[in-house]
Amino acid sequence: MEPLQHFSHGHPLIFNEEQSHESEEQAYCSGCGKLVSGPSFSCVECGFYLDKKCAEAPSQLNHPFHRNHSLNLLASSPYDASLSIICDFCDEICDRFVYHCSCELDLHIKCALFSYNIAEKRIEEIQQISTIDPLISKENGDEELEGAECFACWKPLLDSVYLSPDCGFYLHAKCLDPCAVNHLPLHEHPLILQFNSERLSCKICQETQRRGFVYCCSICKFALHIECGSPPPIIEDKINHLPLHEHPLILQFNSELLFCKICQETQLRGFVYCCSICKFALHIECGSPPPIIEDKSHQHPFILFWRRVPFICDACGTEGNYVSYICSTCGIIVHRKCISLPRTLKHPWHFEHPISHTYFLGQDKFKSWECGICHLKDVNSKHGSYSCSICDYIVHVNCAIEQYNWYDFDESGIIDESLEENSALQPYSIIKETKDGENVIVTEIKHFGHEHNLILSNDVKDDKCCDGCVLSIFTSYYYCSQCNFFFHKSCAESPRKKRLWRHRHMKPHQLITSDGIRICDYCRNKTSGFAYTCVECNECCCLRCALISFSLKHQGHEHPLSIQKYQGLCNACGRSFKFAYTYRCKSCNFSLHLKCMDLSHKARHKSDVHHFILTYRDDNDYSESHYCDICEEERNPNHWFYYCAICDTSAHPRCIIGEYPFIKLGSIYTKEDHPHPLTFVQMVYYYPECHACGELCLDLALECKTIGCNYIVHWRCEEFSLCSSDETDETNE
Repeated sequence: MEPLQHFSHGHPLIFNEEQSHESEEQAYCSGCGKLVSGPSFSCVECGFYLDKKCAEAPSQLNHPFHRNHSLNLLASSPYDASLSIICDFCDEICDRFVYHCSCELDLHIKCALFSYNIAEKRIEEIQQISTIDPLISKENGDEELEGAECFACWKPLLDSVYLSPDCGFYLHAKCLDPCAVNHLPLHEHPLILQFNSERLSCKICQETQRRGFVYCCSICKFALHIECGSPPPIIEDKINHLPLHEHPLILQFNSELLFCKICQETQLRGFVYCCSICKFALHIECGSPPPIIEDKSHQHPFILFWRRVPFICDACGTEGNYVSYICSTCGIIVHRKCISLPRTLKHPWHFEHPISHTYFLGQDKFKSWECGICHLKDVNSKHGSYSCSICDYIVHVNCAIEQYNWYDFDESGIIDESLEENSALQPYSIIKETKDGENVIVTEIKHFGHEHNLILSNDVKDDKCCDGCVLSIFTSYYYCSQCNFFFHKSCAESPRKKRLWRHRHMKPHQLITSDGIRICDYCRNKTSGFAYTCVECNECCCLRCALISFSLKHQGHEHPLSIQKYQGLCNACGRSFKFAYTYRCKSCNFSLHLKCMDLSHKARHKSDVHHFILTYRDDNDYSESHYCDICEEERNPNHWFYYCAICDTSAHPRCIIGEYPFIKLGSIYTKEDHPHPLTFVQMVYYYPECHACGELCLDLALECKTIGCNYIVHWRCEEFSLCSSDETDETNE
């Protein structure tokens, strides 16, 4: 065979019948990254290999599953080098040859060719792949396959007979039979199996599948998931027996997304009983409510009561329509869903005590009736609520249930109340203590996060930084007499295990020490301090974010603030929210970003000897003073800024705290390719050249303090090398 001149390589490629098994070096295909084992092409000059299928793959592919555009074969990413390409078939990173479309559909070369064979019904290409009964895998306890999903429908692989994973693809056997869907009564055009490159949402379940196939109408962009495109179950096509509506209700697809008149919710699935005359809609399951419901949490049965007028549910305090249930003995009327409300909740927003459900409360029962979760509307004492009488805490039923259902509990669904009482989980042991009247003061401790004993001090004259939260110290703290280690008293008392109200998983987070640099998944800051990590998802929460409550009082505002979802502007910095969690004031239109909440009351710039004080409003009307004295750009006098009264200097918060406010100067860092430990430094007067990029080290840097070693490197250069090595590791995996 004549040498091949492939577009991806500058040298001619020689054909090889078979890869030699005697060769000590294994060859990998530069097109797909797989081990070369069959016929291939190779370069004798530089060891470049392509297996035969990748070498002969067409440069342009008209894929039946992507009919609007052709796919072009590229040897490298068409995007910016910092962006990873994800294959739209297998959901894995594309780091070699890729079939790319201008509409941003990207496929591994192997995935494109394999799915093309499926689409063209080239059975001879795939019939040799064996299929496996999912029961066999479940019995064998194959953990990898238990979490795998079909590349086509993205349902669990073990839900149906599937192809052998040896083929390199996770696919149900049933998903290999592409066809047009014409049997559905809900659409007038044929629906063709396609890649969901436009990320269309399914018209039945209303969800957008991240990858894979959908049945799609190219004319009107109507899309269905493979599972949702299956024929619906046999049910009545109309109902006439309901006493609450005068017209027949016909079973049809809910294209207008009408909400159900009984449960007041828009269906997750697309079929409803609907009146075409007046747009009255019912979910299938809501059309036949049971006449009597008994629940173990209530001593009497609830009786179905049809009514044409709205009512107020005595269990949750919200309005209901048409279908209600009554307990004539207790004189209450409720929604069907409220019959099974839990009597008590151990709620993540109120760890101290369980909150109990009550139908009615006396007017003098609580000092404040403000809901402890939403803080927007008072709780009505005449209707149901959840409350804790010990703490004077009360919440709306729907607020409590909505937040509670967001969390993932362990299998028991119970929060362990003994966590804070377990002495083995305490962060330190007491070395010395003294008495001040009846109070016992711990003066010396051995903390698990430091090798030396720590001593209590109230001397806050010098500028010190806490190694736990990496904020300046202005209150009582513990210090190490042998090294430069400091701890706020409150940070030292942080438990070794803690549940975080802002995290979904309710297993306690583990407190980890300042043994490196990590990114907080909440404030997105890089930190050298202590942090809590989730044992289930490894999500990281810095100590500052972990200690913030969902309701608090801030010096920058006169009223209490509580966490709420909000769209608008931050009063501190002026930047906008897009339905993000923010701290809001119920009394006035005041909002704070979580990052602005983190700003320290005092801060110092690297070139100034005085502290700057966080100031919440500039009352100076002289417009020339409304400039930042560091970047010399204009600043908004209504936004927060830092001010030094001694120097009469004002600055943006970002200009004072810098790009890395929570990496403590003096922290030790270990670099794999340098033999000595490195120290975080901020150069002020002397700016040596960075060993990585050659530029002057004006910003945060890593310096070797070992005598005779003058190594120094920008922290941003080290960050870049870490990101590059992480991407390489992922590619090799």
